[in-house]
Amino acid sequence: MDELCILLKQTDLLAPFSLHTLEEVLLPRGRVTEYPKDATLFYPQDRVSQVQVLLRGKVHLLYFMSDGKVDLRNALAPLSIVGLDLICTRTQISPYQAVAAEPCALFSFPVSLLLEPGVLPEGERLSALNQLLISLSHMNMQKEYRLAILTHNSLRERILVYLTMQAARRHTLSFSIPFSRDEMASFLSVNRSALSHELSLLRQEGVLDFHKNHFTLLQYQLPQEPRISI
Repeated sequence: MDELCILLKQTDLLAPFSLHTLEEVLLPRGRVTEYPKDATLFYPQDRVSQVQVLLRGKVHLLYFMSDGKVDLRNALAPLSIVGLDLICTRTQISPYQAVAAEPCALFSFPVSLLLEPGVLPEGERLSALNQLLISLSHMNMQKEYRLAILTHNSLRERILVYLTMQAARRHTLSFSIPFSRDEMASFLSVNRSALSHELSLLRQEGVLDFHKNHFTLLQYQLPQEPRISI
């Protein structure tokens, strides 16, 4: 239990809680669930009323399009919250499917513990709600960035816009992305073979270099920090 509490406290959402609160209040009201690869955590139109902390593995959030294509909304790494954008909505109904991309384990507990006073220490609960608001704001910005990428029709433009966004966010021209090549293709809504071909062309032209999911931009300069005049 101590190891689980320490792990939970590493998440942004649960960091405000003391180890005592996690062990004595939250853990008895939650449970750990194991999922094999390709198992579905929840389907579109399912109600998601649990906070689900990804302890181990990777989870894909997938949209199934009317033309049969599958759109990767996100690939969640350990310490992410699965369905964070759903638990505060009016209906808590999911528009997407959450699938275990590899064997994974999740700790879940009712979101009502966070949203309603009376069980968790009030000061800690309010701090967690503040962190929830920050996390939701970050998720909203990520969606805006993806929309900005998908407005470009050219495969090359989508690749370069995505990679330059990653470089700017990390303040370095050499970085790793959280996607495999298949995941990257789905995230950019492009063909996997076409993506690999275009990346090879960009490397031949000296625009970028890469090894697996690590990229280096060779013809891009990071934006300078804005200067503040006093």
